[in-house]
Amino acid sequence: MRLARETETIESLVPRNATLDSLLRAQNLPQRLVVSAVDAAKIVFDPRQIRTGRPYRLVRSLDGVLREFVYEIDADRFLRIFARDAADPAALDAQVLPFDKQIEIAAIDARIDRESPSLIGAIDRAGENIQLALELADIFGGQVDFNSELQPGDSFRVLFEKSMREGQFSSYGAIVGASISVDGRTIQAFRWTDPATGKAGYYDEHGRSLKRFFLKSPLKFEPRITSRFSRSRLHPIDRVYKAHLGVDYGAPIGSSVVAVAAGTVLGAGYSGGGGNMVHLKHAGGFETYYLHLSSYGPGVHAGAHVAQGQLIGRVGMTGSATGPHLDYRLKRNGVFVNPVSFHARQEPGEPIPAALLASFTAARDTALARLSATLLAAAAPHPVPAAVGTTR
Repeated sequence: MRLARETETIESLVPRNATLDSLLRAQNLPQRLVVSAVDAAKIVFDPRQIRTGRPYRLVRSLDGVLREFVYEIDADRFLRIFARDAADPAALDAQVLPFDKQIEIAAIDARIDRESPSLIGAIDRAGENIQLALELADIFGGQVDFNSELQPGDSFRVLFEKSMREGQFSSYGAIVGASISVDGRTIQAFRWTDPATGKAGYYDEHGRSLKRFFLKSPLKFEPRITSRFSRSRLHPIDRVYKAHLGVDYGAPIGSSVVAVAAGTVLGAGYSGGGGNMVHLKHAGGFETYYLHLSSYGPGVHAGAHVAQGQLIGRVGMTGSATGPHLDYRLKRNGVFVNPVSFHARQEPGEPIPAALLASFTAARDTALARLSATLLAAAAPHPVPAAVGTTR
C-alpha cells in the first residue's frame, strides 16, 4: 500500500526585490505563520539581508503549515526556521547555523605562457578560480608587481586548503605554502602562526616576513605600464615636454585601486588635470597619490585611516586623460621619486625571533614535503579499478 505524501518541498532562488515576508506569503502560508516566522528570524538574523539569487528551501504540510525554511546566507552559514511544537504550528524558532564542511589539501603547478599571460589566467588554467589568485597576490604583493613583471615561463606552485560542502567546492582556506618563479627569481612563502600571539603570517624560507611597508603596485593584475616616471616626457594632450612624476598603469575602468601602505587620507576629490584623486600620508615621510579615478572606495575621505591593501578607488579617466588608466605617484620627504624602482629596493621583512625559528623550520619543511607529495599524487595516473565478479 502506498503512503500518502504529507509534505511538499519547494527549492528555489530568492526572486528580485523579495523580502522574507513576501517570500513566505508567496507560498500561501497563513498570515499568522508568516508573522511568527519573521519575528523568529529577527532574533538571530536581519531579514533585510535576504539577497536576490540566494537559494532557499521551504517544507510545508499539504494544509499549509510551515515545517521548515532554510535560507543560504553565504557559503558558510544558513538560516533555519522550524516548528518547535507540533501541537502549535505558529510556535516557530530560528537558528543561524554553519554548514558542515570538510577541509581538503590541494596543490597546483601553474605557469605563465602565451595562452595564460596573467596570474588569473594561469590559476584558471590549473583548475582553480580568481579567489585563489587574489590570495596569492596578497601574499606576494610586497615582492612582485603582477602588473609588469610576469613573463612567459614564470611559474607558481601552491599548497592550499579547499573547503568542501556535500562533495562540492565551497571556498578556499589558507594558503599553506607557495613557491613562485618570476623574472628569474624564486620566492617562497610559508604560513606560520606565532604561538605567543596566535597571529598567522607569511615568511620566506629563512623566516623573514614577506610583509613590506609598500605593496609593489596599487593594482594587482593588469599587466601593462603605459607611461613611466620621467623628468621630461611629451605630454599626450598638451604636446609639450614636462615632468611625469608617477607611473601610469593602463587598466579597464572600474579596476580596483588599493592603498600601497597603511596611512591617513589627506584628500579625496577632484584635482583638475589629475581628475578624481586620493592623496594618502604614510609613516616615514611618505605620501602617495592615485589619479584619474572613476570613484572612491567606501569610507575614503579626508582624515580616514586606511589599511595596506584596502580599496581606495577604481580606475577611470577623469581629468586630462586619453584613456582609462591609473597615475600612481610616490613622494618621500616632499620630493617625488620613481615608485617602481623605489618599491623594488625595499628591505627584507622582520625575521622570526631566534627562539621560535625551530618551530617555523618544522612548519616550512612539512609544507614543502606536502607540496611535493600532493603534486606528485595529482600527476600520477589513476589506477583502473579491478573488475568485479566471482572468482573460482
